[in-house]
Amino acid sequence: MRRFYLLTGSSTVVPGSGLLGTRRRWLGAGVLALFVVAGVYALVRVMSQGAMSTALSIGVDRSKLLVILVGLLGGALLWAAFIVVTAVTTRPQDATRVESWTTRVFAALCCCLVVFPALIGARAIAIQRDVVGTVFSDGGDPASVNAVKPAAEKKDPWADIPRVNVMLIGADSGKGRIGVRSDSMMVASINTKTGDTVLIGLPRNLDRVPFAADDPLHALYPDGFHCINPQSGVNQDCLLNGIWTLAEQHKDLFPGDPAPGYTETRRALGRITGLTINQSVIIDLKGFQQLVDAMGGVTVDVKSRICMNCKSDGAGGIVWTTGRQAWIEPGRQHLDGKEALWYARSRAQSDDYSRMRRQRCMVGALLDQSNPVKMLANYGALAEVFKNNVTVDIPQSDLEAWVTLVQRIQNGTISSLPITDQVVNVSNPDYAKIRRLVHKAVADHPAATATPTTSAASPSKTSTHGSSTTTEPDDGAVSSIDATC
Repeated sequence: MRRFYLLTGSSTVVPGSGLLGTRRRWLGAGVLALFVVAGVYALVRVMSQGAMSTALSIGVDRSKLLVILVGLLGGALLWAAFIVVTAVTTRPQDATRVESWTTRVFAALCCCLVVFPALIGARAIAIQRDVVGTVFSDGGDPASVNAVKPAAEKKDPWADIPRVNVMLIGADSGKGRIGVRSDSMMVASINTKTGDTVLIGLPRNLDRVPFAADDPLHALYPDGFHCINPQSGVNQDCLLNGIWTLAEQHKDLFPGDPAPGYTETRRALGRITGLTINQSVIIDLKGFQQLVDAMGGVTVDVKSRICMNCKSDGAGGIVWTTGRQAWIEPGRQHLDGKEALWYARSRAQSDDYSRMRRQRCMVGALLDQSNPVKMLANYGALAEVFKNNVTVDIPQSDLEAWVTLVQRIQNGTISSLPITDQVVNVSNPDYAKIRRLVHKAVADHPAATATPTTSAASPSKTSTHGSSTTTEPDDGAVSSIDATC
């Protein structure tokens, strides 16, 4: 019996090794050699590319994931089969009935030790394939006419593409809202060689957004997107963040386009910045909280006290929506999902431009702090959030090249160009000036050092906030995220 347990256990630890001590040693040697070759190949691949790069390149390729899925399940079943062969070969012929049942149970447990982890791994791989297929484009997106095509066959797939511009949209389609409101709008302009990135934040209340002469909406608003609310006498609805809804309300002008709101928002940001928008990432803010939680939280430097569960009363005070005060305190804070959402969206004490700064800081922090180990530990929740709340129009076939670019971004510098009311008059913007500022910001020069400016926080009915020091760049100047945040 001792020989049975020793050799069967050996085949459980190292595939086929237990058969080396039996009459089927040739089979054991073949199995062992097969697994050794596979292991050496995997080791060489990891050592040549690095463990993280290898894992990421496989994780974004549905074909490779399928091969690994089949290989994992097939390998586990073969491994279990050789455990059974070892058990049958080494089981004593004169075993009693109790010993016979004991050997069967032991062999079954050994098989479970191999098969169950493989099933867990297979489930994770299947989830990842589903996420890649759901979140990322299949390459047939009609809006991606300006999409870049990195050369996957080259050592550096980005060698022929000096810069790529990505539209980042935080969409709010909450209760009581008509259509989708683009709550947060940014363009990330990325130097593909260095990974240096400029985040261009655009006010959602930009008026008179121009439509090109060949744009379907030009006939409706030839002088730009502008209309007067008859009750207030001011333009409240025809602003940059309303273009998505406008296009969706006139789908008949966009035959064959399944997402005219997305298309028009993308075109608008391109016209405003003067950049060709190559790709886009859209996140529904309903899932932002879960996304940050699944990433293990995010650390930011909070410049001044920020209220949560609050709204402005319209007279400079705060109304607490839950009946109790809640604050994000100044200083370096590690925020969970709910706190991060309020950090990025709260404006009861400030204006849209302070919120825009915090949103750029949040994007920079998430890009810089994304931790694959933490994300893997909570992968199930993270995958569900991505599937239900994130849309990316990057083709699946290009994802491996984008993994390379994301790694460069994390090693590069992230700068910020805020387009605020100190830069343009949002009611009658000088769009030519905005384009000049953007062109200067992405001209591949080092970011300017921000200069601290003191701003007074808005008064509140419930507390006195005093003044706070925030770090902002000169008007229209680009600054590093570290300096701004």
